Amino acid sequence: MKSPLRRRDNAKPAAQTIGTVRVDSRTKNLTKRLRPGDLAIINHRDIDQVSAEALVACRPCAVVNAAPSISGRYPNLGPRILIDAGIPLLDHVGAGVMAVAEGELAHVEADQLFLGDEPVATGTVLTAELIEDLMDEARAGLSVQMEAFADNTMTYLREERDLLLNGVGVPDVRTDMDGRAVLVVVRGYHYKEDLQMLRPFIRDRKPVLIGVDGGADALVEAGYRPDLIVGDMDSVSDATLASGAEVVVHAYRDGRAPGMQRVEELGVENAVAFPATGTSEDIAMLLADDLGAELIVAVGTHATLVEFLDKGRAGMASTFLTRLRVGGKLVDAKGVSQLYRNSVPTWSLFMLVVAGLFALVVALSVTQAGSAMLQVMGARWDDLWSWLVGVVT
Repeated sequence: MKSPLRRRDNAKPAAQTIGTVRVDSRTKNLTKRLRPGDLAIINHRDIDQVSAEALVACRPCAVVNAAPSISGRYPNLGPRILIDAGIPLLDHVGAGVMAVAEGELAHVEADQLFLGDEPVATGTVLTAELIEDLMDEARAGLSVQMEAFADNTMTYLREERDLLLNGVGVPDVRTDMDGRAVLVVVRGYHYKEDLQMLRPFIRDRKPVLIGVDGGADALVEAGYRPDLIVGDMDSVSDATLASGAEVVVHAYRDGRAPGMQRVEELGVENAVAFPATGTSEDIAMLLADDLGAELIVAVGTHATLVEFLDKGRAGMASTFLTRLRVGGKLVDAKGVSQLYRNSVPTWSLFMLVVAGLFALVVALSVTQAGSAMLQVMGARWDDLWSWLVGVVT
């Protein structure tokens, strides 16, 4: 396999871009303070789709990545999203770039990052052609990742069999889910579109609303108040945490819960810890299932193997087993917005209006009162037309 880190001859130089530097090794933290026109410096190996979409939404002038954006482990989706959005991506410039001070004015020119006239980092400018080559190489190595994924799945099954099979360790919560529909929202793939499409379902069924970390903010942005917030509390806003929702803090298996300190500092009462090895979206589904939910609708969660790998965690094997555990209760909202995205063409609406008006005129003409009304309307139209002609001439 060819190295994805080597500069290729077909890599075209990027146009010069200038912006205020924003630096963070965690992309999701960076996007909270990244503003349009800023220059983003990240250290993100294998940029995933969710992170790329978050960067695109911030509209930076360029992205400089200390790590390889496509390492070859699997065909990750993020770099192509950035390039298609017109955002230059300078790749694999080295960890030294993370020492650039926040707030500096920097620019990308060709394959280098400059502070003033001094080059501080050199990398590879990713183009659509180069990304396609790297993706082909990554697809060839996908079988290795599948084997590792299978091993992780068996390890998780051994460690969490009591939780998966018998619900051992699920905390008690006040929110009543018995016999109710539950909506689990993760700030992930197509969550905005799917939430929009689910508005009639939310209005009619009034499900229990569970926000997984930033998914709680997604619910608030959509105009809802979450009933339950589940996660390690590293990407949900203070305002949402203090909104009155019940809080379940995802803890390590040994009981340590770093997110609990933040919750307590905000004065949130009656927060409980849920020790588990898997991801926060997993424990949200397990919690809903154990508490008797009749239906679990998932928004923004991970459903395919590439998405599991795109998350970049060995622990994503837990999501695969969790979905098996929840079984027929789970309905994935992913793709609902894609299925119903096509709107009625404008010409069809116009023809419908014309047909309706024609039917109305015909109905009025066959009645005495309607015929008289049409004659009056015709006389008024003649008066208006005569006035317009007089004004023109």
